Amino acid sequence: MKQLISYQLVNYLEERGIEHIFGLCGHTNIAVLSALENSKIKFVNVRHEQIAAHMADGYARVKKKAAVLLSHLGPGLTNAATGVANAALDSIPMVVIAGDVPTHYYGKHPHQEVNLHGDATQYEIYRPFVKRAWRVDSVHLFPEILEKAFQLAESGNPGPVLISVPMDIFSKELETSYFEKQKLNAKNLHKPSIDNETAKTIIQTLAEAKSPIFYVGGGILLADAADQLRELVDRLNMPVAHSLMGKGAVSDDHPLTLGMTGFWGTKFINDKCKAADYVFVLGTRFAEADSSSWEPEYTFNFPPTKLIQIDIDPSEIGRNYPVEIGVVADLKQALTVLNKVAEDMFPYGVQRESLDSLKEEIVKNRNEFKESNRKFIEDESFPMMPQRIVDEVRQVLPKDALITTDVGWNKNGVGQQFPIYEAGSILTPGGFATMGFGAPAALGAKIAAPNRIVVSLVGDGGFGQNPAVLATAAEENIPVVWVIMNNFAFGTIAGLQKAHFGTTLGTVFKKDGEPYSPDYAAIARAYGVEGIKVQSAGDFKPALEKAIKANKPVVIDVAMLNNPVPTDGHWNIMDIYSPGKSVHHVSV
Repeated sequence: MKQLISYQLVNYLEERGIEHIFGLCGHTNIAVLSALENSKIKFVNVRHEQIAAHMADGYARVKKKAAVLLSHLGPGLTNAATGVANAALDSIPMVVIAGDVPTHYYGKHPHQEVNLHGDATQYEIYRPFVKRAWRVDSVHLFPEILEKAFQLAESGNPGPVLISVPMDIFSKELETSYFEKQKLNAKNLHKPSIDNETAKTIIQTLAEAKSPIFYVGGGILLADAADQLRELVDRLNMPVAHSLMGKGAVSDDHPLTLGMTGFWGTKFINDKCKAADYVFVLGTRFAEADSSSWEPEYTFNFPPTKLIQIDIDPSEIGRNYPVEIGVVADLKQALTVLNKVAEDMFPYGVQRESLDSLKEEIVKNRNEFKESNRKFIEDESFPMMPQRIVDEVRQVLPKDALITTDVGWNKNGVGQQFPIYEAGSILTPGGFATMGFGAPAALGAKIAAPNRIVVSLVGDGGFGQNPAVLATAAEENIPVVWVIMNNFAFGTIAGLQKAHFGTTLGTVFKKDGEPYSPDYAAIARAYGVEGIKVQSAGDFKPALEKAIKANKPVVIDVAMLNNPVPTDGHWNIMDIYSPGKSVHHVSV
């Protein structure tokens, strides 16, 4: 029996358990949209393809499986590129299905064809950041390519893939047997683990170490391995430091959680990592800011510190530091084996003489850091102190609330100062650090977890990238609360520029010499979303409580002082700006 490809595609996605598709229409993909009309799959419509990509990203992070993005050709696909690249650098699985020019017009330059270096080569645009890009040249290969695409996106180190589909293929008929054949293929692959002997070596080495530390990244969350990690932490009685993306892998109130390393880490945390004799690294790429530009005097010092590293991606093993023991494995599988081995070897846990004093030291450091911020948290000035904003957000939200950040203070300051209690409850653009991620990612997260509170902490620069998220929120009635931490600037960059170059040209928003910002609360109301403009520091917390109780989309626009995040670590960009000087940020 023959059936249109567009309908067979929708049937395939339904059978894979796809519940939502994010995207925007175009003349190359309306055959698919038409096939979706009577489908149980919900098409989430947007006003800009970058919004769709970030929504799909946030959705995939919460669902822990590949999201689907539907795009038009040419400008539609390039509009989505930033969001797809962000997903790629954070290892988020995504299948991008994009319409393309008709096969019979390759090279004739039909409407919106990309062909300056080859005929019908729009798929080449994505090659630098997707795991693979396919162009479907034969209709009978489409089912097989789809199956390969999902498998590749979700296996190994996850990430986005692209399928570029000429529009005429969507409208062709194909024997259903080609799609039926794909049902025989396993949809979940068994993942690589670790052998018992290697596990024993690792456990014995860490048990005998004098000052070992766990260092964990976002790979723990991608592997859904936080429970297994916490079990091993408690059995080995080792402290845990984390990268920005690893925040929440072990709760911030766990007695052995040190906190975030690197440029935005504290001196206490960085010193503990630098002094460790062994660092057990799980699922992190040692990003530059997390590792103080890999300079040994600040955060990590390999050697003399020795490194044990497990990652699903072999290219990350030993990329930036020499490894004593390197293992390529799925973290959930590996930690399951390590826990069993550790239980057999140390049924009562590893006893460490200095454990009590270490825990006391961690508590003391937390209290001292909190105390150092108290004057900002209790400050009544308006515009508000950012420390007070994030502190009051934490007070209001339940522990399982989902938080999205953007870039700037709301990413760096939240990573440093905002406690996360449940793994996977903070969604941050880490690898690509994309401005504009936070606001749409929150919509995707809420769609994926409708029963959880979702709050997006974003700057005015980030929210201003794509305010059209509000149209989708209003149409679909997606109850997200956006807290716009509005400092009338690209604040983090403004602080850098002022400190090093004595100017803020191009980084602060002014009109006639005065600070300028759109009225985001009024913009929200224009879209049909409730908007609240905070007028004093005392108004913020009640406004947030009201917004959450409303259970509808709400924008809270709160003016904020551009008070820089403390930076006790190091980032080599400072040396590039001001060689031979010790200069970081200033308040603008």
